[in-house]
Amino acid sequence: MSKYKELKRECYEANMQLPALDLVIYTFGNVSAVDRDESVFAIKPSGVPYDDLKPEDIVIVDFENNLVEGSMRPSSDTKTHAYLYSQWEDIGGIAHTHATYSVAWAQAQRDIPIFGTTHADHLVADIPCAPPMPDEYIEGDYEHMTGKQILDCFADKGISHKEVEMVLLGNHGPFSWGKTAAKAVYNSKVMEELGRMAYLTLQINPEAPRLKDALIKKHYQRKHGKNAYYGQN
Repeated sequence: MSKYKELKRECYEANMQLPALDLVIYTFGNVSAVDRDESVFAIKPSGVPYDDLKPEDIVIVDFENNLVEGSMRPSSDTKTHAYLYSQWEDIGGIAHTHATYSVAWAQAQRDIPIFGTTHADHLVADIPCAPPMPDEYIEGDYEHMTGKQILDCFADKGISHKEVEMVLLGNHGPFSWGKTAAKAVYNSKVMEELGRMAYLTLQINPEAPRLKDALIKKHYQRKHGKNAYYGQN
């Protein structure tokens, strides 16, 4: 029996949430789950339809992209996941989708603005969109440099990956992360819904203003602050 059975199960269940939440179709997208003690992560195999995917199909790789366990090729985005895990040691899962509204904002090269309290319930900033990848990144180790593109964006905008657990890549699409693979998927769905709401807001009123700072602070703090009172203790 594989010592990575539970890690594979976690990764499999998170991946199966992508089609269930209408975040992907066909073979699009992937989720990974990390085991920090073993310095490995589990990830969906490349090009396998979700209807055919089984827990034992999940591939285990290390942070240097070496295959540790599995009979299939890992996702083509594996190097991006590996780079993010190596740079951000506090994250436990990463999700990449091709969700419609998220991709549309990425293709428009636009941050998703914080228009309302639903957005502020989850984060206090616009969802950032990284500029399209430079040619030298594209012509180099593309998937590895996709991870670098994400870190460049957060450094340039002066934001923390702990506070904003999601990003759009210009002309590409969304990535999200979290303490677990399940939380990474949750953040992907939140990003998609916020993108849909922002799109509709601009259709109704192209001059819609950004949410006022007092409401941003109130809604975020009541759910995430030290005196939070949302939900059950």
